[in-house]
Amino acid sequence: MEFLFSDGNYPFAVALVLMLIIAVLEGVLVVIGLGLSQFIDGLLPDVDLSVDGEVPNMGLSRFLAWLRIGQVPVLIILVMLLMFFGLSGVVLQSLFMSAFGFMLPAIVAVVPALAVALPLTRLLTGLLGKVLLKDETEAVSSASFIGQVATITLGEARQGSPAEARFRDQFGTTHYLMVEPDADEVYRAGDNVLLVQQKGAVYQCIRPDNQHLQ
Repeated sequence: MEFLFSDGNYPFAVALVLMLIIAVLEGVLVVIGLGLSQFIDGLLPDVDLSVDGEVPNMGLSRFLAWLRIGQVPVLIILVMLLMFFGLSGVVLQSLFMSAFGFMLPAIVAVVPALAVALPLTRLLTGLLGKVLLKDETEAVSSASFIGQVATITLGEARQGSPAEARFRDQFGTTHYLMVEPDADEVYRAGDNVLLVQQKGAVYQCIRPDNQHLQ
C-alpha cells in the first residue's frame, strides 16, 4: 500500500480508486433500479458534426470515434481507461523501482501509461461492443447500412480515396465507416451522402438528391 500510494504512483492510485468507486456505485444503482451509465450518457452533449458545411471539433470527433464513443456506453469506456491507466502506471513504476531503485516522476510516468491505456481501452471496448453488449433486438448488420444517409466527418471522399463518415441507425447507435463516391465526384466534410453499395470495408455513395434515385 505504501508503494501504491507513493508520490510516483499517485495518479495511478487515484485512477484505480475512481474505477472501484464507479463500479460499486453502478452495481448499487442497478440493484435499486437505476443506471449510472444511462444517466451519464444522457448528460453528455451530442457530438454530431454539423451538416451545414461547417465541421467543428473535427479532431475531437475523430478521437471520440476512435475510442468508440457512441458504440459502447461511456461509463464502460471510462472504467476501462481508468483500469488500464492505473495498472500500466503501477507496473511501469514497479519495473523502474526493481531495475534502477527509483520511480519516475508522476508527470513523466503518465505519458507512457496513457500510451498503453488508450489502445488497450479501444481494443477491449471493441470486443465488448461486438460480443457482450450487442442487444439482439437492436443488432444491425453491415448490409443494412445500404440506403442510409451518412455525413462525411473527415477528409475528402474521391474515387479510390475514401473518407470517414458517420450515421445513426434506427436504434440510436452511431456507426463510423469509410465511403467513396460511386461516380467522379468529390464529397467533403459536412456533406450528406447516401450509401448505395458495399465493397469490402468501403461503402460507395451518391448524393441523396442524385438524379439516379428517380
